[in-house]
Order: sequence, then C-alpha cells, then structure tokens
Amino acid sequence: MTRPGYNSDIPAVFPDWSPYLDLDSAARAYLRDPDIALESLAGVLRGADVLGFTLERFVNEVNGVWQEVVVCDGTRLVLWHGEDVPPGDGPPGAMTSSLRVVALSAVTEVGCRRRLSRTQSGHVRVDSIDVYLLLSSLDEAGAGSGGSGEESSPMIRHDALRFGKTLDDGGSGQIARLEEFARLVASLVGRPMI
Repeated sequence: MTRPGYNSDIPAVFPDWSPYLDLDSAARAYLRDPDIALESLAGVLRGADVLGFTLERFVNEVNGVWQEVVVCDGTRLVLWHGEDVPPGDGPPGAMTSSLRVVALSAVTEVGCRRRLSRTQSGHVRVDSIDVYLLLSSLDEAGAGSGGSGEESSPMIRHDALRFGKTLDDGGSGQIARLEEFARLVASLVGRPMI
C-alpha cells in the first residue's frame, strides 16, 4: 500500500517498532534512514544510557517522509528529525537532518490524554494517546488580536513538544510505548539533577 503525493513508492504503513526495547533495533525496524539518525544521536549521547525513547514517521504529500526520534537519557531529551526536501528545493533525494537537545529541567509540565472505548463485552481499550511536554522556553511570539478594536498585544506561548499515536497510526503497541515514555519523563521532571 502506498500513499499518493510526493513519492508514491514510499509505503504508507511502516513496520512496528514497539516490540524492540533497544533504540538501535527499533530505529532499524522503523525509520527509513536509521544510520543517519543513530549517528546523529550518538554524537550527542556519547555513551549515555537510553532510559526511554519514542519514534514517529509519516509521509506527507509535500515533503515526502518525515521522521523523528526522541530519546531520554535521564537529564536530557535528545530529538532527531529527518525530513525530505520538497521537490524543487534541492536535488532529488535531498533531506534535512536536525538535532535538538532539551534539558529535563526545562520541562515544566507533562500531559497525557488517552481516548478510551469500551468493547461490547465491557473491556476498556486505549484508542489513542496525545502527550505534550511544556517547556520553559517561549515559542515564537506573534501579534495577538486584542479584540473590540483594541491594539494588538504580543501573544506569549511556551514552547511544547507534542506526540501522538492512534490504533490506525502505530497501533496498540506504539500507544503503550508512548505512554511509557510520557510516564518516564513525568517521573524525572522536577527531580534534582545530580
């Protein structure tokens, strides 16, 4: 099965990474460019223990494949993003590879919302999960409308990292792994970093 758009040869359904407990195996099973991601992450992690991680990959109609790895090593979140460059913005096959490091001390809030449903037998299952990590850094400030003809005032928003999985996008295994990742980060936020 493939999706229409940028490159119809890119599969729309990806292998499940959730059975793999180590980052290397999960990345190699799920990402299109695991070597690029793992090399970039290794340059920052430098042997630090990976306490937890989550992965994302999707195809959009403009840029092609977008990939993400988020790793928690106990004091930091290390994020790698890989994204295909849109046609015309670079040579065929060009992509961006970027890293971001966020200290866990910059995470001010962890939120996790699960959508639950009941089967006919009464069993409760998790259909989707949305996780956000609110950061102390500010998002790009834009002009907000004061309403009623008032002057525009700056809109200040905190930066946030957002992750989500559904039964259709990732399945129950990836939903459980993302919830596990959220619980790990929540358990570390606010603790003294030694």
